[in-house]
Amino acid sequence: MPLTSPTWLSPLVGLSPGSARPLRSLKTNSASRSSFVEEKVVGFTEPGERVLHYALVALEAVDNIQRAASQFDQADEGRLVLATTHTQARYSLPEIVRAFRERFPKVRLALRQASPSEIAQLLEAGEADIAVATESLKTNPKFVCFPFFNWYHGVVVPQGHGLAKRVAQGEVLSLKALAEFPIITYHEGFTGRPMIDACFRREGLAPDIVMEALDADVIKAYVSLGMGVGLIASVAFDDQADAGLVMLDASEIFSMNTTVIALRRSRLLPGYAKSFVRLCVRGLDEAQLNDALNKED
Repeated sequence: MPLTSPTWLSPLVGLSPGSARPLRSLKTNSASRSSFVEEKVVGFTEPGERVLHYALVALEAVDNIQRAASQFDQADEGRLVLATTHTQARYSLPEIVRAFRERFPKVRLALRQASPSEIAQLLEAGEADIAVATESLKTNPKFVCFPFFNWYHGVVVPQGHGLAKRVAQGEVLSLKALAEFPIITYHEGFTGRPMIDACFRREGLAPDIVMEALDADVIKAYVSLGMGVGLIASVAFDDQADAGLVMLDASEIFSMNTTVIALRRSRLLPGYAKSFVRLCVRGLDEAQLNDALNKED
């Protein structure tokens, strides 16, 4: 029964049901609490006094929670734990992290590099504040996800490689052409590997994957040794750092991947964590972020 029901209040106050107006004023803010006390012109029964005591304690707790939340939201120092893959930590996040550190020099940043499934586990367990990955995050209803960036796989080969020569002479790169060579790419479940497998399956091809690795640096090292053609995230290739290798555009043969930023729903985040997310997601304002976090799935 609602708190404002006169019949419910009658045993608690020394008045008739129609005189229980003071308790109807009870709101969750300090101003109304004081007015409620001022309006209490009659005595309460002993149970009523106990209810009044607990109500005032509860209202005080609400005020304290609101103050703490406001201070937490405005914090500019603390610790931020980011769970992500090697590829994201190495290639897509450095400029974001630098901009964040310039704005929040007192915040200690911890990068937890893990597999996509481990990243999801860290976020769900509350051991990470923010997760960044391409796989494993979008299907969990406990997470709210924002698109970080879209990317494609690229084909990396040594300079002078036969496939590079064919493309330079005008041949259109195809999955069939790739399947002619031994392939080195990501381990299953990492960095869009499921997308690679799906594209070959659709064409009825069975690529000769001779080596799998967890990150692009390892893949490129073995491609440099002539052990195969590399399939890596295009963001993981740098013309200067990867001298001796050539990246072939494969955006027409492999599907687009989307890396996302994920947060746990209904979790209270410090203001600097929200700022990190907004650095990653262009056009996302604080109101939109808060609405998404508080929205019921």
